[in-house]
Amino acid sequence: METSTIPSSLMAVVSLFTTRPKSEIEHCSSSWFFTLPLLFLPFFNSVLAQSSLCRTSCGNIPIKYPFGIDDGCGSPYYRHLLVCSDSGKLELRTPSGRYPIQNVSYPDPHIVISDPFMWSCEDGDNFRPTRAFSLDTSTPFSLSAQNDYLFFNCSEDDVIIQPKTSFCERFPERCDSSCDSASYLCRNLPDCPSALSGSSCCSYYPKATESLRMMLQYCASYTSVYWRSVGAVPPYDQIPAYGIRVNFDIPVTTRCLQCQDNSRGGGTCGFNTQSQSFLCLCEKGNSTTYCTDHGVSGHKSGIRVIAGTTTAVSIVGVGIGAAVWFFRKVRAKAPVTCGVQSNENRLF
Repeated sequence: METSTIPSSLMAVVSLFTTRPKSEIEHCSSSWFFTLPLLFLPFFNSVLAQSSLCRTSCGNIPIKYPFGIDDGCGSPYYRHLLVCSDSGKLELRTPSGRYPIQNVSYPDPHIVISDPFMWSCEDGDNFRPTRAFSLDTSTPFSLSAQNDYLFFNCSEDDVIIQPKTSFCERFPERCDSSCDSASYLCRNLPDCPSALSGSSCCSYYPKATESLRMMLQYCASYTSVYWRSVGAVPPYDQIPAYGIRVNFDIPVTTRCLQCQDNSRGGGTCGFNTQSQSFLCLCEKGNSTTYCTDHGVSGHKSGIRVIAGTTTAVSIVGVGIGAAVWFFRKVRAKAPVTCGVQSNENRLF
C-alpha cells in the first residue's frame, strides 16, 4: 500500500504532543489529523457562544435599557428575564412559565403580558384548566395596582362573595378582602359584556401569589384586566383591556448616562457576563466608562461584542497548554497502535 507523506506544518503540530520518532508519527498521521480538531472544538464553541450583538428589537417591540435579549446587554438585574423566541415573539420568564409580552412602555415603565391560561371572551361559560400567574419577588418587576382580577363560578361555601360600595373600588385597602360581586368589570366585561350567560363573577385583588392559588382552588377560572391609558381627558383617559400590567424599575447610574451621551460616543449600557460589572458597548469595542474615553482600558473586540469573549479565548489558551502536557505524558508510554483502541492507550 502506498503511504502518503505528511506536510511539514502538520508534523510540527504533532511533534508538540509526542516524543515518537518521525517514522512513527508519519505512520499514525491520519488518526492525529482527525483527533486534534475534535479536542479543541468545545473551546471554539465557547468563544462563539459568549460573543453576541445587542439586538434593539424583538418582532415589533423595541428593546431598550434596562432590558436586553442578548447576554451582556442592558442591566444585569434583568438578565435572562426577557426572551426573544425563534418565532420573533418577546416573552417574560417567570417561576410560573413564559408569557407573551404585548407591549413595553419606557416613559411609564411597565410591560403588559398575556396569559394563555386565563379566561378569554371566546371561552364564554366553558372554563378551561388554569394556573396561577406569579412573579419572582427578587427581580425589579412588580404587579401593578392597575390590575383587576375577575374570578368565575367561585364556591360560596369557601369564598366570601358580597357586593361592595363604590368607595371600595377607590380605596380597596380600606375594605375587607371579600370578592366583589357588584364589580363594574363583572357587569361590563371588556369586549364581550354578554359572554357569561349563567356563570357568576366577582372581583378580587390577591395580596400575594399564595392567595391567588387559594382562590383558584375554589373558582373555575379567572382573568386579569388592566386599565390602559389612552391620552384622553379624565375620567375617560383609561379603558379596560385584558392582560397583566407589570411595572419595572430603570436603574439609572452616572456611568450609564455618560455611556449613552451622544457627545461621548453614544454607546449602549451593558455588563461583563463574568463579573456583571458595568460595560459601555461601543462601535469599536467595549469600554469601562464611555466610548470616546481613550485613556481608559477598553475591550477591543468586534462591534458591541460582550466581554465574555476575552475570557473564552483565555480558556482556549489554557486548554491547549493542558493538552500539550497531557499528550506528552500519555503518548510517551502508550504503544503505537494507529487508532486501534486497547486498555493501554485508551484516552477516556
